[in-house]
Amino acid sequence: MNTVPETGAALADWQRATLGLGGNIGDPRTAMAAALQALDGRDDCRVRAVSRLYRTPPWGKIDQADFFNSCALIETRLSPKDLLDLCLSIERGMKRVRLERWGPRTIDIDLLTYGDCQVHEEGLDVPHPRMVERGFVLMPLADIAPELMVLGKTVSAWLDQADTVGIVVADEATDWWRG
Repeated sequence: MNTVPETGAALADWQRATLGLGGNIGDPRTAMAAALQALDGRDDCRVRAVSRLYRTPPWGKIDQADFFNSCALIETRLSPKDLLDLCLSIERGMKRVRLERWGPRTIDIDLLTYGDCQVHEEGLDVPHPRMVERGFVLMPLADIAPELMVLGKTVSAWLDQADTVGIVVADEATDWWRG
């Protein structure tokens, strides 16, 4: 387990992080693409790989439209907290409103992993605490980081145990987010 960089600290080296993106209101594909482009356009973040785009049944609260989901591997000089704050800022800029847990949304950006760091503080848990239970996270994450170790197992091993019923590839291309 690595030491977590402090909030606001300038990192000398690039750190690898993974993000989960999703949405089911409006045009989630366009919203996720805009979020990835916003991250990639910064001096302190670089998008290195993006998964295929998946259409997934709702999870948790099931009386809503299907979601579109994807994952991204990025490199960043931001601390985990600053990266999360950036993701939340992008969500707010896209009019994300948090009305109910697991409810409909225009965009959702989750910080899944940050190097091999474990972070447990107010408002931030890394690795994401429920990622290993969710096929809609593990399928796209396995596209870009199948051997990534999360909580003692690879993403591929977690995926082998996950419920993936109803999850389908919506776009085979991995450059779908580039416009």
